[in-house]
Formats: sequence, C-alpha cells, structure tokens
Amino acid sequence: MIKASISLQDLRRRIYLKSKKEESHKFWGMYVHVCKMDTLRKAYIMAKEKAGSSGIDRVTFEDIEEIGVTKYLKEIREELVNRTYKPQINRKQEIPKENGKVRVLGIPTIKDRIVQGALKLILEPIFEADFQEGSYGYRPKRNAHQAVKKIEKAIITGKRKVIDLDLSNYFDTVKHHILLAKVGKRVIDKDIMHLIKLILKASGKEGVPQGGVISPLFANLYLNEVDKMLERATEVTKSKGRYTEVEYARFADDIVIAVSSHYSMNWLLPKVMKRLKEEFNKIQVKINKEKTKIVNLEEGDSINFLGFTIKRRKTFSGKWGVLTTPQIKKRTKLLQKIREVVKKHRTTGIFESMIEELNSVLRGWINYFTIGDSRNCFSYIRDYVEKKVRRYLMKQRGKQGYGWKRWSSDWLYNKVGLFNDYKVAHYQP
Repeated sequence: MIKASISLQDLRRRIYLKSKKEESHKFWGMYVHVCKMDTLRKAYIMAKEKAGSSGIDRVTFEDIEEIGVTKYLKEIREELVNRTYKPQINRKQEIPKENGKVRVLGIPTIKDRIVQGALKLILEPIFEADFQEGSYGYRPKRNAHQAVKKIEKAIITGKRKVIDLDLSNYFDTVKHHILLAKVGKRVIDKDIMHLIKLILKASGKEGVPQGGVISPLFANLYLNEVDKMLERATEVTKSKGRYTEVEYARFADDIVIAVSSHYSMNWLLPKVMKRLKEEFNKIQVKINKEKTKIVNLEEGDSINFLGFTIKRRKTFSGKWGVLTTPQIKKRTKLLQKIREVVKKHRTTGIFESMIEELNSVLRGWINYFTIGDSRNCFSYIRDYVEKKVRRYLMKQRGKQGYGWKRWSSDWLYNKVGLFNDYKVAHYQP
C-alpha cells in the first residue's frame, strides 16, 4: 500500500540522506515518484523558467497555457503510468564556435523536457550523494566561481604545474551501455531504467544531447570515477597529512588539475597523466592531445579555465599571488554582441529598447566575470559601451562625434538607465 505523499522537497532530502548513509544501497520503487503530479508540476516550472525554444513538435509554453497546464501534465502522467510514453527525437540546432566549427544542441520537446526534469528530480539526490568535492558543474549550490577559486588557491599553495585537459567531443561520445551500467549500480527500478533507455535512444546511438535537461546529471555520473581517482590522488599524496600535492576542479567536461611544482615531486605529474588515461580508457573517452596542455605557471605561462585567464603575478607586498582576468576572446565576443545590438536598433530607432537589450547583455556578462581582477576589463567595456550609445544618439540626429557636451554621463546612466554596475565583487564561497 502506498503511504500518504510527502512533499517533493522532503522526498529528495530523504533519498539523499539514504544514499549518503548507505553507499551500496540500490534504490527501487522510484518510478511512482516520477509520475506524481507534484513532480511533473515542478519539472514544468523549471522548464518554463529556463524558457528556450520549442522542440521538433513546435509546441510552445503559450500553447500549453492555452490547453491548460494541469490538463497537459495529467496527459503526460497518464502516458507514464500506462508505459505508453515515447520521447520524440531532439531538434538539432547548430551553435557557432570560436574556432569556426559548430556545437550541435539537441533540443527536446517541452513535453520531453518535463519528463526529463521529473526524472532528474528523483535521480539527482541519489547520485549527488556519490559525487566528489572537485566536481562543480550543474550541481546544487555549486558554480563556476567556486571552481575557479579552488584552482587559484591550489596555485598559491605551490601547485603550479597544471594539466589543462580537453576531451574530444565528450557529450557526443558517451557510451549508453556504460552509462546505464553506472546508473544500475544505484538504481534497480526496471521502469526507471526503461525510461532512461527511451531518453537516450531519442538522442541517437551514443552521446547525451547538449540541451537535454537530464544530460548534465548523466555527464557528471559518467565522469565520477575519474573524479574519485583524482580525490584519491589528493589524499594519498598529502605531505605530513596536511598539505596536498594535487588539486583539481571539474565543471562538466572542463577539467584542470594542479600538481606540486616542488622538485621532489617531479614524478607526480606523469603519474597523474598515466592514471587519467587509464580511467578515460575505461569509459572510452578520448583526450584531445592537440588542445590538452601541461603548463608550468612558474615559467610565466597561463591557463584558461571557464572563461578566465589565470596566471601568477607578484603582489604589491612582493609575494606571489594569482591574476585572474576575463579571457580576451570572451571580451571580444561581448563587444561583437554590443555592436550587433546597436546596429539592429539603428533601423528601429527605438532608443529605450536598445538600452534595455544592452543592459540585459551587460548584466549577465558582468555578473559572471565579477570575481578576479576584472577592473581594467570592466573599465574598457564601460567606455566602449558609452561611446557606442553616444554615437548612436548623434547619428540619429545626423551628426558626427560623441556628444560629450550635449549629454552628460550622469544623464546617460541615471536618467536613461544605461547599465553602470561594474563593481568587482568580493568573492564569498
């Protein structure tokens, strides 16, 4: 007999505590929780918050609202309960990359996003209990800033030989049978396993779609044994039980490993590389040899990690510290976006709309890069944006120049409302 329902939040908490306490426990009877209206409703809310375009069926959130959300969710629940649910193939969308190539996103339908979201809500606390300290991507209460700060700390504490690892087409090459075996170590619910197989099959013969709701969870699970190996390396190489000789941070498939640069530890870096290759071979993931770099920061080199450039520098007190700044290519991409926004609105002539769009672009970018030593970069961007807006205003009036005497900066920022929050935040983990 099914007991009275508990809240989704309490359920997730209980699952997590059970998984954390009993590392070998295998979960069953989970499918019923995926099918609950509370779970589906939460999954719908999460999908709508992220918005996104429609899938191959072209059904939008507006269409669902017109039908009635409750009615729509009940239909999904009916299919899940009766085991008649079948996901549609993902709509392919190409995103240009900086190297001239494209990254292919697999966009599920909103219906499939809801089902994936419901499945993730139930499975996430199981595997979250198993995930390692150095994994930061797409996990609750974890973010890219924490990963960057961990690598900064590692460098400051003497780990200045850095493996900047690049994986070849990671998301596209995840092997389904290996992933299912990893899920099966913790889940023995046949209906859950069948649902996962359906979702994976919709994305092709291998890989998890970049764009799928549950893909980040699967991607983290797939690399969890690599994380465990690195955690063991951190523990067994501790000197005097306190100081680590290895530290790492992983955000999805972006991995940086910092190794002691002390001469007595010259043996360690090759050993770590050897073990990495062994773990990746087990899961049939290839290391991109062309893009993977081993960098010695003591020789003046730098690394790029999660959009930041990180290198050593001497502080005003004469001690060695770390300089973390936005990558130049990230700044260049932002300036290109600003030019596109201004150019688009030259034809519309709607000044307020341009300011609103610029503010949205700037707010997201600045909020992300607000940690580190970003002041000079922010100052450059602020001047660039102000000049672009001033040139826009002058051209609308058929004039040249920037209108320094015509419009004050106070008017531009305080009256018009152009984004002006370029403060560098004091990071708090």
